[in-house]
Amino acid sequence: MGIVSIPKRRVQQVKDAVESSDAAKVAAGGALIAGGILLLTGQRRAGIAVSAAGAALMLLTEQETVRTWWEQIPDYVSHLENMVGRMKNSMEEITVTRDNLKQVLTGTGR
Repeated sequence: MGIVSIPKRRVQQVKDAVESSDAAKVAAGGALIAGGILLLTGQRRAGIAVSAAGAALMLLTEQETVRTWWEQIPDYVSHLENMVGRMKNSMEEITVTRDNLKQVLTGTGR
């Protein structure tokens, strides 16, 4: 029977790799993937619950990112308001053009 020695360096490298990985991020990502799979397989309630748990865990691990996004929300809202205003103006112009074209084609104009 032979004796096999395990180099301490390899054991320490594995230990460091396990400790340095952010288990919460891995768990959050796994929960989001599992929730998506559950939703795709028709298990809606379980999928929503697991996805919500994964999202909550991700929010806890990425607090600085969430804070940054939260502070940028007013800018996004103002951009959306501007876009909606431009769309409304465009729709009004299209309506006027449509009405004018209808009058020209039917001869009911001025």
